[in-house]
Amino acid sequence: MKKFVAGSNDAGQRLDKYLSKLLSGASMGMIYKWIRKKRVKINGKKQEISYQLQVGDVLELYINDEFFDEEKSIPSFLKKSVRLAVVFEDENLLVADKPSGMAAHGEDDCLLDNIQAYLFQKGEYNPIAEQTFAPSLCNRIDRNTSGLVIAAKNAAALRIINEKIRNREINKFYLLKVENPERLPCSGRISGYTLKNEEERKIYFYENDVKGSKYSETLFKKLDSEGLVEARLLTGRTHQIRASFAHLGCPLVGDVKYGAKKNGRRDFQQLRAYRIEFDFKTPSGELEYLGGKVIEKKE
Repeated sequence: MKKFVAGSNDAGQRLDKYLSKLLSGASMGMIYKWIRKKRVKINGKKQEISYQLQVGDVLELYINDEFFDEEKSIPSFLKKSVRLAVVFEDENLLVADKPSGMAAHGEDDCLLDNIQAYLFQKGEYNPIAEQTFAPSLCNRIDRNTSGLVIAAKNAAALRIINEKIRNREINKFYLLKVENPERLPCSGRISGYTLKNEEERKIYFYENDVKGSKYSETLFKKLDSEGLVEARLLTGRTHQIRASFAHLGCPLVGDVKYGAKKNGRRDFQQLRAYRIEFDFKTPSGELEYLGGKVIEKKE
């Protein structure tokens, strides 16, 4: 039998979701069976699969050791020198300025690795003490796009921000430079459908719904006559801005993949996530104080 005590970053999770993170070697079917067979007890009692953990709950797991992860150690990347530009930070959130060329996640020395290392070195994140949570990104931008990315320092903040993004209560604005700016009106809306071509690893934009596509909507306004444009995402599709403006015959400068001219040197598309508005319209729990806040960094 192994015993665990639910901490603040475990609270609010359903029992089955918590166990799926804690027992990475177990299938959901096995987890459901263990709960039904009373091999999982909370505060000495059987609970339903949908039970939401509370801080201080004592979990007793009568499960073979093979399903538990090996003893935790501190990953080496947490001790490395940090490459991170922090634009905003408080006890719940961190907003970082990701440079062009850095992956947001999933690779060595990605933005998420640097955020976790930064918080570890500040003493705000201890992977050994945490059972099911690590600081996480709430939004992501392409490797070759620069700009603002929100990271949550705790589970409650992550849940709230993810919900706000789904409900369109966080507005995200981009600055971009396009080719053929004379083709664009002063302002407008680009709405349609996007579909990924897996072989080309490219997104195509369609004016009408096609099988497998997802609805896409972007607002824009021209800021000058040289091609500088501000865009606001109303949906969050992969390569949404790049595919949308390419469809209009105005690819982003430097974005050769989507039809821009080659300029003789390797370059990144001219696209920057520069402004975030916390436009909360519904109760926001621990993050209520962020309602109305604007974070902006143009360059």
